[in-house]
Amino acid sequence: MDILIQNGTVVNAGGSMQADVLVQDGRIRAVGPGLSCADARRIDAAGCFVLPGFIDTHTHFDLDTGSARTADDFVTGGRAAILGGTTAVLDFATQDRGGTLMEAFDTWQEKARGCSCNYGFHMAIAEWNAQTEAEMAEMTRRGVTSYKLYMVYDALRVDDGAIYAALKAAKREGALIGVHCENWDVLNRRIAEVKAAGMTGPAGHPLSRPAPVEAEAIARLMRIAELAETPVYVVHLSTAEGLAEARRARARGQEVYLETCPQYLLLTDECYAAPDGAKFVMSPPLRKAADNAALWDALAGSEIDFIGTDHCSFTMAQKLEHGNDFQRIPNGGAGVQHRGQLLYTYGVCEGRITMEQMVQFLSAGPAQLFGLSGRGTDAEGMAADLIVWDPAFTGRITDTNTAHNCDNSPFASFAVRGCARDVLLNGEHVVENGVLVLPGRGQYLPRKGYGKCR
Repeated sequence: MDILIQNGTVVNAGGSMQADVLVQDGRIRAVGPGLSCADARRIDAAGCFVLPGFIDTHTHFDLDTGSARTADDFVTGGRAAILGGTTAVLDFATQDRGGTLMEAFDTWQEKARGCSCNYGFHMAIAEWNAQTEAEMAEMTRRGVTSYKLYMVYDALRVDDGAIYAALKAAKREGALIGVHCENWDVLNRRIAEVKAAGMTGPAGHPLSRPAPVEAEAIARLMRIAELAETPVYVVHLSTAEGLAEARRARARGQEVYLETCPQYLLLTDECYAAPDGAKFVMSPPLRKAADNAALWDALAGSEIDFIGTDHCSFTMAQKLEHGNDFQRIPNGGAGVQHRGQLLYTYGVCEGRITMEQMVQFLSAGPAQLFGLSGRGTDAEGMAADLIVWDPAFTGRITDTNTAHNCDNSPFASFAVRGCARDVLLNGEHVVENGVLVLPGRGQYLPRKGYGKCR
């Protein structure tokens, strides 16, 4: 069915204009004023913005940590995503130790059945060896353009030599590697020190992983990437000190990309003192107000390239099972549904960033960097993943008024403005007036190479 979105303000990263958008056969056929199509279904976007669909660069749906499984799988997580205007997620297909990348890819394809938004995968490498390296060519053929390495967690961490080798191998494939940057050996020592001092509850979590734990690891990663002569990106940047290390690398001429998340823009470590402090246990932990401010400034200056959520949800029962031992509280929180609202409310509406920058961080930048060709921009020929964003909406996030399958939100009590009133996915009108009317329409998005953005 042809669809004509009329009377809205079309916003792209490069600018905005009053225009209509005509959708035919799953793609945008025209963008301009006064468009007409006799047989088209009409969506009146008067007073609204028409945005390219959001892309969440960092989700963990259906993740089994070994001690807990996330509350959300691809069905429930994808439902929350699409209702928030996210039309594509990049989830982490995680290799098991002793397993292969192809096994992980096939497992995550099966997990993703029934997802209500489009999806792709970063391959998370848990074991670097000759077989893993040889599999990268097959991953390229399957449409994977990005990988993740961990400096933390016994079941996932790889050593610095493996990071160096993997970076070089990824470069040969035209792929990009992101790294979770924390100093594992130091933070484990600090965990023991904090617990020995009697700080065993959630308030001990940020004390065990202070800013220098992230900053040192980022500095080390930057030097490894410099030696490998490769681009690199930092996942979920949380500190001003880590940002400073990335700036130093860029000043040396390195190609460095940065991701942050709403929790590191809006929440602080004071949350851990709350009665529900276990809710906020995630890694990296929440930081200081000064870190929030530094990251907002970096967004305003376009030094940060995209915003993911690190959606990794656990119920309060799961969080509280070991609530008096911060080391054993499942790490993560929900966020995939409200990312757009939070960035619009506390970024655009408060004058910290422009609407065009919001589109850059949530749509255009991720599409370009991660090889999602044909997405991220409202323009002729592009895939019709579109949002009619209603700026007149006002509401408040609670622990229970969400679409994800988790009974809590780290952003509960936050007032929000704006919402994804209508969403088109692959040219279908899947969300109408805030209601998901066509669930399960998500498709796998194969990608071709990363796109240099700096």
